[in-house]
Amino acid sequence: MVSKKKGNGAQALSVEQTEEASVSHGPTHDQIRLRAYQLYLERGAHPGQELDDWLRAEREFQKVALTRGWNRLEERRERGSEDRK
Repeated sequence: MVSKKKGNGAQALSVEQTEEASVSHGPTHDQIRLRAYQLYLERGAHPGQELDDWLRAEREFQKVALTRGWNRLEERRERGSEDRK
């Protein structure tokens, strides 16, 4: 699946990748590998930055997990304040 660029130039993970990562509470080795390969292709398939691609892929998945976790906390907090009314 092809990812799309965001306005700030960062690459977005595909919906399928983010959903799979959030369900299992972390990305699989294969998900990270696939995203790192996508990053490699996006930068012109030039060798020599494999570790950077891998680490960036991990960070992208971590960012998605943190954002989803934060959103869940906010939802719980809102439900809790509604229950107290």
